[in-house]
Amino acid sequence: LTAAAPSARRDRIGKIGLELYTVRSEMGKDVAATLARVAKIGYREVEFAGYFNLPAGKVRELLEANGLTSPSSHTAIELQENDFDAQAKIAKTLGQEMLVVPSLNTRGVTDTGGWKAIAQRFNALGRRWHDVGLRFAFHNHAGEGAPMADGARPYDVLLGETDPQFVDFQMDLYWMVKSGGDPVAYFNAHPGRFRSVHVKDASAAPELAMRAVGQGTIDWKRIFAAHAKAGIRHYLVEHDNPGPDPFVSITASHDYLAQLSF
Repeated sequence: LTAAAPSARRDRIGKIGLELYTVRSEMGKDVAATLARVAKIGYREVEFAGYFNLPAGKVRELLEANGLTSPSSHTAIELQENDFDAQAKIAKTLGQEMLVVPSLNTRGVTDTGGWKAIAQRFNALGRRWHDVGLRFAFHNHAGEGAPMADGARPYDVLLGETDPQFVDFQMDLYWMVKSGGDPVAYFNAHPGRFRSVHVKDASAAPELAMRAVGQGTIDWKRIFAAHAKAGIRHYLVEHDNPGPDPFVSITASHDYLAQLSF
């Protein structure tokens, strides 16, 4: 008997998503037209960063009309805590599964103790979302990956002090690389905790300027090959400053990811 040949099957991203912050300038002009263009490019999932004064029922209609689903939204932690019931109703109307804290005001939080306190805040809020059938997650920027004076990295503190039953992490792969972290090392150390990722590229070091996906130096095959270990369910393209025509950027990113196998 001879050993079986290794499988030739490779993975691809089933549904490519977009963080709508990328097209915020267009959303501010016409939400319906923007979602239609996003869908026409080929995106199948969208993450919201505000609803531009539209009621949730109308947003749901626009999603369905364009064959889109919305797995999550970026919602400030204060809004999640202080307007919980209303945010839960919106999320359920839109069929979302997760609310994500996009950033934190952490001025004055300079040591491990301060970040442990934030982790407990996450645990409490995550438990509330869990109890109503939704998930809670945190989205990183570069600051959470930088060592503090005591040597600890905030991102490590948050991962270590939060309960996996209640708190997920939406890793922004660009900001993780920008801060000197290795996404795959985090996936291996904390399997299953990264339900979604933000996908944006970086130019060569030392600049590491933000780029459309496929127009930079990040090794996407290496990162996405670890998707099962990470627990990734949603791949969301984002570009903080995509230029005067964001559709050029998001088209390039979509088309690159659509042909990528890993």
